[in-house]
Amino acid sequence: MRFNWKPEISVILPTFNRARHLENAVESVLSQTFGNWELIIVDDGSSDETFDILDPYIRRFHNIRYMKHNNRKVALSRNAGIQASFGRYITFLDSDDHYLAAHLESRLAIMHEFPDLSLLCGGFLSDEKIMVKDRDNPEKLIDINECILAGTFFGKRELFHALEGFRDIDYGEDPDLWDRASERFSLKKIENPKTYVYRRAEDSITLNY
Repeated sequence: MRFNWKPEISVILPTFNRARHLENAVESVLSQTFGNWELIIVDDGSSDETFDILDPYIRRFHNIRYMKHNNRKVALSRNAGIQASFGRYITFLDSDDHYLAAHLESRLAIMHEFPDLSLLCGGFLSDEKIMVKDRDNPEKLIDINECILAGTFFGKRELFHALEGFRDIDYGEDPDLWDRASERFSLKKIENPKTYVYRRAEDSITLNY
């Protein structure tokens, strides 16, 4: 174990009773073309086989860490990962989603191309058309492609600390952070490259809110 090792990128993966999806998510991080990362898995009080699935990865890879706390929901789980992270850049991965191989490399390249940029989002694809409730008007449905997704956030660590992370609200903590960040930092929403694969699990908040 290299105790003084500092990763360039911290990937934070919150999860709750998603054991059946976790292997795909973790393997997609291991398959990245960019290798200087750490993966922090924040278990939000799972009661399924989550730890059994993750234990072999934790034992084998020094840059995969596991945390567990009582159920606090996704926003506070992401915040716990932010607080535990060491990377210069922080990004996220929802447990039912996965990365394509060049995801981290492509996001880092954009940040290097635009040195003043503090946060970017977007560049995701889905294998189905997904409509979700608008955060300002729950009676209205909007295409997921119009949304700000926290899983696709890639930003400098000082931004997340300055904003004190995500707010613990019932719905829409992703655009809430984006809006607060836009008042103080330089942001960029991208369409391409589409390297984040979004899948909506049956217990997703966007489906059940």
